[in-house]
Amino acid sequence: MPTIILRHVTKRYEGTRRAPEKDETNKGSETVEQVYALNDLSLLIRNGETLGILGPSGCGKTTLLKIIAGVLPPDSGEVFYDNVSLKDIPAGERGIGMVFQNYALYPHMEAWLNIGFYDVIHKQPEKIPERIEHIVKVMGVDLKHLLSRKPPTLSGGEQQRVAVARCLARDPKVFLFDEPLSSLDARLRVETRLQLHRLLRHYQITSVYVTHDQTEAMALAHRIAIMRDGKIEQIGTVQALYETPVSAFVAQFFGTPPMNLFEGWIMQDHWEGRSFDVSPIRPGLTSGQGVWLGIRPEHVEIVESGIAAKVDFVEPILTQQRQLVYLKIGSQSCIAAAGLEHSFEIGQTIHLHFPTERLYLFDKKTDARIG
Repeated sequence: MPTIILRHVTKRYEGTRRAPEKDETNKGSETVEQVYALNDLSLLIRNGETLGILGPSGCGKTTLLKIIAGVLPPDSGEVFYDNVSLKDIPAGERGIGMVFQNYALYPHMEAWLNIGFYDVIHKQPEKIPERIEHIVKVMGVDLKHLLSRKPPTLSGGEQQRVAVARCLARDPKVFLFDEPLSSLDARLRVETRLQLHRLLRHYQITSVYVTHDQTEAMALAHRIAIMRDGKIEQIGTVQALYETPVSAFVAQFFGTPPMNLFEGWIMQDHWEGRSFDVSPIRPGLTSGQGVWLGIRPEHVEIVESGIAAKVDFVEPILTQQRQLVYLKIGSQSCIAAAGLEHSFEIGQTIHLHFPTERLYLFDKKTDARIG
């Protein structure tokens, strides 16, 4: 399985921007500008690993996947498979298997022909039954009852299984997944996620898994890359991203529910926010420095006396035996995770404690974590 390396990859698109309207007769002019889908991005995807790609809409996830696949050329920079430039590898020899959000099956072909299409075009149809038997064994799901049916007669989950089986039938060296489960309902997502996990661990094929679902990424990927504005903001294991976020963006983006962030400033030996103070604060900070103070909901403690907060909404999470309490501290929002033994009423005032060892500090100007 290849190691994939991206070196200083940039991809730009032309976009339009309208100037603000001055009055009813002046609607503002449009200007064409360059929009960076990928901006000087470098990345190493290790031999045999599954790399998850997470990020907000428009951050460049799908563009990155297309460039890795070679279906979209970068404006600058280069992609390498085992130190060989991707542009020097013929498309038919790249060994790429892709699974898409919309399945991309041939609607006029029965499922068995969709799965065996690679063997059909290579004039070796006799291999199809053996391949299907092997795929059924690896995925742990029986496809035989689907084989004679055409895609329009299959459910979303059944079409996705056929799409994954077709990908496997190509004997791929690289798996590329573009939000493959996003069209499925919650139960089918869990079932298909289990099948994909079994598949990825069995084949140990170098894989890139683009998704907006953190649970999927955490369940399937060895490492996760967080993207923002065409760049990799941070890459690492689930534990590293959760415990040591490099920026306020990663801290709020990764984790469900997200980390609480409060605007404030350093004032000598304490942090001073709009509605509460925290002291002592770690030494070595500049008085007057703008600093975001962060704490994850599960680390917020509910106490008898402390930071006053008003209950805004309560969301029970019965499968985790906890509840999320949405609060207001002055004008700022806060989420606390509490056990089901606690009882809350909307509008009730409770008190919070933020343990010093659980606090994160982020510089307001650079967004970078301090310390």
